[in-house]
Amino acid sequence: MADRTAAHLDLLGIGIGPFNLSLAALADREPGLRALFCDRRPQFSWHPGMLVDGARMQVPFLADLVSLVDPTNPWSFLNYLRAHDRLFPFYFAERFQLPRREYDHYCRWAAESLASCEFDTEVREVRWSDGAFTATLRGTGGERRVRARNLVLGVGTEPARPVAFAALAGQPAVFHSGQYLERRGSLAGARDITVVGSGQSGAEVFLDLLRTREGDGTRLRWLTRTRALAPMEYSKLGLEHFTPDYTRYFHALPAPVRDRLVAEQWQLHKAASAETLAEIHDLLYERTIGRPIGSVAAEITPGTEVVEALPGPCGGFELRCRHRDSGADRVLRTDAVVLATGYRAARPPALEPLAELIDWDEQGRFRVDLDHRVATAPELTGGLYVQNAELHTHGVGTPDLGLGAHRAAVILNALTGRTVHRLPARTAWTSFAPVVPTAPAVPAALPAQGAASPDRPRGVDRAPSARR
Repeated sequence: MADRTAAHLDLLGIGIGPFNLSLAALADREPGLRALFCDRRPQFSWHPGMLVDGARMQVPFLADLVSLVDPTNPWSFLNYLRAHDRLFPFYFAERFQLPRREYDHYCRWAAESLASCEFDTEVREVRWSDGAFTATLRGTGGERRVRARNLVLGVGTEPARPVAFAALAGQPAVFHSGQYLERRGSLAGARDITVVGSGQSGAEVFLDLLRTREGDGTRLRWLTRTRALAPMEYSKLGLEHFTPDYTRYFHALPAPVRDRLVAEQWQLHKAASAETLAEIHDLLYERTIGRPIGSVAAEITPGTEVVEALPGPCGGFELRCRHRDSGADRVLRTDAVVLATGYRAARPPALEPLAELIDWDEQGRFRVDLDHRVATAPELTGGLYVQNAELHTHGVGTPDLGLGAHRAAVILNALTGRTVHRLPARTAWTSFAPVVPTAPAVPAALPAQGAASPDRPRGVDRAPSARR
């Protein structure tokens, strides 16, 4: 059992999102392992701005904190259902994907129950001294210091805002989809609303606005640079890109190839689900029965990039857009913008005292080995690990919840120096690297009467002559 009061820790985790929570859950069963996970928020909260009614996970419920590594672990989703007397309702629901709100509640249950998780506690700074990480923590009881042999960063990602919207920073009617639920009420007076971004968040925001703004005269617009509203790749073999096998293959590729692949593989991890796209189409279809298609005040325009966004001369905003195929430019006027433009890796300020000891790559990113350990200067002998900050080294599975438990187990095995969890050697039918055939061995010819020739060693023959 982890000891959250220990001043000398085996493991200090910064941030308690699903990935560090998975590590906390797996580490909880290790006797004698001293671990502490800190988060400055008052309680666990997973993308609260996108917990809209009806929103479902894009991964099966087995992608919980522990099941794909240790299905007997008490912090599994099935055990959560048992603790809340929901096993039979879940059984009869016959849904593999959970409501997003239920996944959030499940993680909160685990976070509030695990002794190693501490909220309302900010890690202010981390230094390396005398063979250990020294961290300053600030919580409700004031400041204190802890020392740890290993550090795991699980601070998650931060909302990404396109450069084109820099002039609208601070505008209350222009906000990221991560704030959608808390800011949705501020859209009440808007009569023209634009959603930018074609991923799952963009699709869910557009669908929710279609449902809630019906018949009030509001015009809704959905813009995306992507040339097509193609659904997330969800074929069984396609999903094998989210296996440890693909992670190992991707990690072995040259860095320029990895960067190219991440950009090309958007449909594996940035697209919307086919189910959500179908709901949008069904809703629009129902509303146009007996009416022209164009009678619905909704516009869906792929292949369109916002190159500049400015305050409008008469209020609202002007979006200067360019159609990527035709090159045509146009100016759109709108009252509000929801930016469903994704997230990017965050670097916690607490890490700045270690910056000179970290071996950054040419683009200022972590160099991360296959065990998710960051490359550091030789004098930093402790383990510095990252979760969801290694898309450039480990591929599209990095932010995927389905690989969360496996990555946590890899880190736990690495920092303990032993096999805490046995992990499978093969997890995919697909062979991602070229299969090089092995040439069959050619048996050596025996010399006459079993004797070796004087000019060559035993077992080696001259080249055979051609048949005549």
